[in-house]
Amino acid sequence: MLLAVVSLMGLAQAQEPIKSAPGGPLEVTASRGVTARDPSTIIHEGETFWCFYTGRGVPTLHSKDLVTWERGPRVFDKAPEWIAKEVPKNDGVYWAPDLMKVGSQYFLYYSVSSFGAMHSAIGLATNPTLDPKNPAFKWTDQGPVVQSRDGGDFNTIDPAVFLDDDGKLWLAFGSQWSGLKLVELDPKTGKRLKPDEPMVPLAAVSPIEAVYIYKRKNHYYLFVNRGTCCSGNKSTYHIVVGRSESIKGPYLAKDGALLTDGGGTLVVDQKIGPLTGVGHAGIVEKDGKSWFSCHFEADDRMDGRATLGVMPIQWTEDGWPEVLPPDKAK
Repeated sequence: MLLAVVSLMGLAQAQEPIKSAPGGPLEVTASRGVTARDPSTIIHEGETFWCFYTGRGVPTLHSKDLVTWERGPRVFDKAPEWIAKEVPKNDGVYWAPDLMKVGSQYFLYYSVSSFGAMHSAIGLATNPTLDPKNPAFKWTDQGPVVQSRDGGDFNTIDPAVFLDDDGKLWLAFGSQWSGLKLVELDPKTGKRLKPDEPMVPLAAVSPIEAVYIYKRKNHYYLFVNRGTCCSGNKSTYHIVVGRSESIKGPYLAKDGALLTDGGGTLVVDQKIGPLTGVGHAGIVEKDGKSWFSCHFEADDRMDGRATLGVMPIQWTEDGWPEVLPPDKAK
């Protein structure tokens, strides 16, 4: 089965599942549902796929097939106590979460900030399961992992967690100013392994944010957003990629340009038919195939509401990703 783009319309009271339409490329219908902005990497536990996204308390979606989605529980019913002290301007909406299972725990990282501010933090919550029906289900706040302050040169938002084949755990993050950073984490705690160790620069030249790291064969792939967000169908958000033989870089585009110098090979452009402003890359495997997840800032067919996308991804012979409309998948 080929998956169409999954489209989730704006906040509503009804709880009907949200289902994409079969049919041609980017042909979408949707029942009442939710906007999924800044989606996490989609992960699965058992037969259920989960997606976490920007919103009050970190809302969630779950699916059995990547096509039909239902709303799940929020991570937090009330704000963790540390936030009021460390990021007092935050309004209870947490941005761009990402998660991964490490050992016996799920590590969930989320941004705590306010619009346009450098005063931010990335928090951590842990849970032994994603299944709300499991008696062990409980999100536990673990406090801040990395923080930034006004007057610095980086911003701690848009976390992306990566577990390497050698067991090392990494967190990439950042936005604007001096760009995207990388720090090593302790796989036992999810916190920084060496808090005083300098951060590794990954990519730069503003506007930039929404990092995602993926490993394939002998290369690490760094997906990033360039362009501006949060302007509906006027957004210029688009996704580019670079690759490296080391997680620390340097990451180079297909033409050899460094991502730290503003380079990047285009993966998804800012406009695809009625969809505008693609952001927050992720890759999930299902039935032996790879699928590229993202959001679109606006869908013209839904009065400019945001849209969650799930599209086929394949790789060229020389090892570069290609994201395709569903009818183009091989």
